[in-house]
Amino acid sequence: MSKNDQSVSKYFTSDPVLNRKRLDAQFYNIPCEELAISLLGKVLVRRLDDGIIVRGRIVETESYLGNEDAASQSFKGKVTPRNEPMFMKPGTAYVYMTYGMYHCFNISSKGDGAAVLLRSLEPLDNLDTMISLRKQFRKCSKTVMMNKDLCNGPAKLCISFGIDIKSCNKQDLTSWDGMWVEEDEKSKLIDTIVCSPRIGIKCEKTWQDKYLRYYVRDNPCVSKIEKTKMNELKYSQIENIK
Repeated sequence: MSKNDQSVSKYFTSDPVLNRKRLDAQFYNIPCEELAISLLGKVLVRRLDDGIIVRGRIVETESYLGNEDAASQSFKGKVTPRNEPMFMKPGTAYVYMTYGMYHCFNISSKGDGAAVLLRSLEPLDNLDTMISLRKQFRKCSKTVMMNKDLCNGPAKLCISFGIDIKSCNKQDLTSWDGMWVEEDEKSKLIDTIVCSPRIGIKCEKTWQDKYLRYYVRDNPCVSKIEKTKMNELKYSQIENIK
C-alpha cells in the first residue's frame, strides 16, 4: 500500500477466503434496479488465464432497464448480435467495447434487455496483478497508480480484471470458472447508498435525469461523487431491497 493510501487503510484489505458463498441464479433473477443495489458490497472474482485470482468489492453500479429505457442498448426491445447477452438468463456477463478500445462489463437481470453496469470496484486481492495489467495497457511502466484508482471506472475495472469480449462475454456467472460474484460479510457494513443520475448518458432528458446510478457513500473508489442531484438510501431501506 502506498503512503498516500494509508489515510483510507480500512480499504484495500481482504480477509482470508473461507468458503465465501458464490451468488446463485436466484440472486440475479430480480428487477434491474434491485440487482444494482444488491450487488453493492458483493465481491467480483476473476480467475485469469494464468490461474491468478483477483478480487474487488463492488462499490458503484448503474441500471439499464431495457425496452423502456432510452439510454439502454436494448431500447425498444431490439436484439442485436452485440446486445444479445442482455436478453439471456439473469447472471449472464455482457461485455462490450466503447470508443473502439475500452471494455465495459454488465450483468443481466430479470426483464428482457435489462442489465447492470459495474462502474467501480474497491480492489482487494492481488493488487500487484491489477497494476501490472493497467501498466501493460497504458504502456507506461513508470506511471505510479494509486490503489483507489485501479478500478474506479468501468473501463479501468475491466483492464485491471482482464475482462474482455473474447473471454468473458455471454458467460454464466453462476457456473463459469473464469469469473463470478461472491457474498461478503463486510457488505453488511454498508449503511448508506447514494442514488444519482447515470454518467455520460446521451438520450432524451427524462432518462438522463433518472436516478439509476448507485454507489457506496464515502468509499474512495467511486468514480464520481455527486454533489448536487442525489438521494440516499439508509440501511433499513437497503435491507428491504435485499
